[in-house]
Parts: sequence; C-alpha cells; structure tokens
Amino acid sequence: MPVSVGDQAPDFSLPFEPSPERVTLSAFRGEKNVVVLFFPLAFSSVCTDEVCRMAEDYSRWTGLDAEVLAVSVDSPFVAQRFARETGAPFPVLSDFNKEAVRAWDVMYEDYFGLRGVAKRAAFVVDREGVVRYAWVTEDSGELPDFGAIQEAVRALG
Repeated sequence: MPVSVGDQAPDFSLPFEPSPERVTLSAFRGEKNVVVLFFPLAFSSVCTDEVCRMAEDYSRWTGLDAEVLAVSVDSPFVAQRFARETGAPFPVLSDFNKEAVRAWDVMYEDYFGLRGVAKRAAFVVDREGVVRYAWVTEDSGELPDFGAIQEAVRALG
C-alpha cells in the first residue's frame, strides 16, 4: 500500500549527480514543506512535461516555502543531464537502487517489460515529516493535479 495522508514520510538519501553528495528528505524537517514527485523515466515525453512544468512554476513553490524533489530510478548521470536539459532548479534525484520507490510503495513490478520503475506519484510532506497530500496513479501518462498539490502546500501555511 503506498504511503498515505497522515503517515510519517519514509526518509531517503539520494544522489542528484554522480558523486557522494546526497539530498536527504529528513534534512528539510523543521525547515520547509516538501513536494516529492516520483516519475517513471527521464526523457520520456510525459515525464519531461511534468518536470518542465514544475520548473516553470518553481517560484510558486518557493513562494510557499516548499522545496520540490523529483525522483526516478534513472542513474545519477541521467538525473543530472535530465535536470540540466529540463531547466529544473530543484533536485532531480536518482533512486537507481530502488530504495525510495520500495519504501513509498510506488514501484511498478513490470513496466512494459522493465522491472522496478517508479510510478507517477506526488506527495506533500509537511515540516514535521508527515504526508499531507498523496496521489499515485497506475496511468503513467496522467500528470498530477498541480493545482491540488499547490493547495495542499498552501494549506500548511
């Protein structure tokens, strides 16, 4: 069962480039609300559209004192290039070892013959690390409702 509203968000520490440096979800506790977006595969059309739309509206998220973290199972090399090519001013993280997708239970066992790909999902995690919004779809072509995510963040104040 995927992570639900009211659950403590499972922590993760993931690279955003090929280096030992990591972004850790719990590092935002007490500091910022976090929007966590899981997406299937970098450079696919819908995933590119999703990350580009978040990048275009990034000032709205920072204006709400929220950070955006995008997560896929692509390698750190791919994550770094995808972030650069989409203009993402937020971290695009590599969950190559599939630790976060398993912990959040947002992993396709079989995605068109590929095993262990992230489902498209969106979560809002408050400053205390509690999930306040959760959306997971089985339709990888469906984008999240960005307005609903913004409203969830705005409600956190």
